[in-house]
Amino acid sequence: MPRLREIPRAEVTDEQILFFYDRLFGAGVDPVCCAAPTGHRTIHGTPGDWWTVFAQAPQVFSHAVRGFALYRNASLDPLLRELGQARAGYARGSQFVFSQHCKQMRSLGMSEEKIAALPSWQVSDLFSGLERAVLAYTDALVYDGGRVADEIFAVLQAHLSDREIMELTYITCMYDMHATICRALRLEFDDRPEAIAEVQVPEGVAVADLSADLAGD
Repeated sequence: MPRLREIPRAEVTDEQILFFYDRLFGAGVDPVCCAAPTGHRTIHGTPGDWWTVFAQAPQVFSHAVRGFALYRNASLDPLLRELGQARAGYARGSQFVFSQHCKQMRSLGMSEEKIAALPSWQVSDLFSGLERAVLAYTDALVYDGGRVADEIFAVLQAHLSDREIMELTYITCMYDMHATICRALRLEFDDRPEAIAEVQVPEGVAVADLSADLAGD
């Protein structure tokens, strides 16, 4: 379950939050008290706790939702936008962001082969030169904190306007943020236990000085 309390419908007074509760969970439905046995409460087949946890702070909820509205008047090709978002989710380790934007790429017509190749795009010949630059740029934003090689940026500038590059940069970084928040608060498909934990010594095995044994001392 998420690390912060979900806000039931009865406690919501903000009209914008109520609008999205109705739109995503069903008119009049309390998404907290009426959870489906599958855990998929939204009309999109997701748990929906991103919405009910963000409802803790209406000003944060409103700011986040305004960010989604960037899509309406964006100049950037939606497939390039989604490519950056999906890769940002993968790079940040957010199963939710990666999963949702794989679905969005599919709905925009991207092939199953390209979607499957996204984790190993560096060795795939399925992506165009511009798509590879978008993916390399995304990795530089997420993995390298914005340290972008001039050669990558030159390819973007050869194909995209300054406005499109600005949109790509902002939206990709916005979803890096969302991926980070989802992992930190264990929202949606990121409600998972930590994968890295110590493997215990089997019963009956004595704990030895491993470094000495490996060094041959």
